[in-house]
Amino acid sequence: MIKFFKVLFIPVIVLFASSVFAQQIKLSAEIEQALAKVDTAQFKADIAYLADDKLKGRGPGTEGFQMAVDYVVGRLKSMGVKPAGENGTWLQEVKLRKATTGTADAALTGQNAVALTAGKDYNILPNPSKPDVTLSGQLAFAGYGASEPSLGYDDYAGLDVKGKVVLVVRGAPDKFSSSVMAHTMNPTSILKAATEHGAIGVIICTADSAARFGAARGGQYSVIGKDGMVVISRTFYSDDVKVLGQFSYPIFNNLVKGAGKTIPALLAQMKGGQPASFVIDAGVKISYASTYNDIISYNVVGKIEGSDPKLKNEYVVHSAHLDHLGIGRPVEGDSIYNGAHDNASGCASVMAIAKIYSGIKNKPKRSILTVLLTGEELGDLGSGYFAARPTVPVKSIVADVNTDMPTIIAPLLSVTALGAEHSSLAKQVDQAAGYLGLGVEPDPEPKQVRFVRSDQYSFVVNGIPALHIKYGSKTADGKNNLNDFVAKWRAKYYHKPQDDINGIFDFAAGKKYAQLNFIIGYLVAQDDARPTWNKGDIFATN
Repeated sequence: MIKFFKVLFIPVIVLFASSVFAQQIKLSAEIEQALAKVDTAQFKADIAYLADDKLKGRGPGTEGFQMAVDYVVGRLKSMGVKPAGENGTWLQEVKLRKATTGTADAALTGQNAVALTAGKDYNILPNPSKPDVTLSGQLAFAGYGASEPSLGYDDYAGLDVKGKVVLVVRGAPDKFSSSVMAHTMNPTSILKAATEHGAIGVIICTADSAARFGAARGGQYSVIGKDGMVVISRTFYSDDVKVLGQFSYPIFNNLVKGAGKTIPALLAQMKGGQPASFVIDAGVKISYASTYNDIISYNVVGKIEGSDPKLKNEYVVHSAHLDHLGIGRPVEGDSIYNGAHDNASGCASVMAIAKIYSGIKNKPKRSILTVLLTGEELGDLGSGYFAARPTVPVKSIVADVNTDMPTIIAPLLSVTALGAEHSSLAKQVDQAAGYLGLGVEPDPEPKQVRFVRSDQYSFVVNGIPALHIKYGSKTADGKNNLNDFVAKWRAKYYHKPQDDINGIFDFAAGKKYAQLNFIIGYLVAQDDARPTWNKGDIFATN
């Protein structure tokens, strides 16, 4: 337990509960007073402005997004936060490239050569680096495309894929935890493993005969650095893997049958934790073109300077994405996707954290960065760029506490901390939650793979311990089925124009989220030791 006094901060162990991390803490009177002053009316006002129709859904590169940028900069300035962007500004420029597949041709080669039909048999995703690509290579089935020897599973073990195009299916062994499963299923992880084993292409195959397959959606986004190179992309890892595509079930099934195997048997073996990889006696020839449209957007970066002469040069990040979906397909006559919960509420939470710090004279040892990010809805792109090329020295960032759509629609009685189980941050989560009387639970919705679906994941894959607090299952009536209520809410509001200020809100829950995330970040910033990955954890080697 860490006991905080008004001026001196002295660690004192006073109580252990059943968990080694379930320690009670006391905060100084100064901090308690600042926490109590989180204003639900201001929380609502911040959401109302950012989700107003005049911002037109805050699409990156739009006038509405710029209005959001100007608003949050003004609010942070008013609370004494200092600029920490590029060249002494509040901003980090992010060049977003929308790549779209143009002409494409593909054919299977070998004894059973056959031309393939785009949109029916295959799709090719655009390449953000090379506008014209042609390749040919032998096929190999690489299971899930996962290579995690430390976890006792490697689809590439004993499989030579150098110069080959690998076929993979989405999934993971049953023995993987939900967050590890989500990580290994991520296309970036699949592309990385294929690159490291010498493959020249990756084709993700449909393994369910009932699954829909059609033409790929519009463009795919990436971030282009100032050197003109791709910095972050969810569909591109390196120039070594020249193609990321998709095969329909009939094409995949025929290839598997030709090898004397069946899809159900392969999937059962892999689910059981045994790779089922093999070289296929067939090849593929692919040529395609990509076209580009680049737009400029921004991350907003502010700093609250720490008090320790040395540790103030290290940083704890409080992040939330500022963008949303802009204007899109009308739903019930409304085409503006306001994003009140997603993620004006998260931005309001970060601004509430900044307000708490403005009421504290005795700042923590480390500095705090408030980072409002672009491009989350396009694939965590603003966070990917910031985590890889931050506006402070990359090694100086010790942790990220992310807030994305906290879903403040009911009293907050328990939480789950996505990602905290991988690092020592679990300690600060337990301490902060205990102080506020909140339970800490495992993810109640593991199939939502929320761990990789927001900006904390960008920090994790860049080696920075990170977490994302979401609601738990506890409810006031004791039924403890909050996730059922959230599922109904999500069906009506999530990624729809109906997510505006007129929807369901519990601003007291928003206040508690901000208080919780503040305490977590404060404890990390005040600890002499940096957060560490758990020994042997999958992310310890990233």
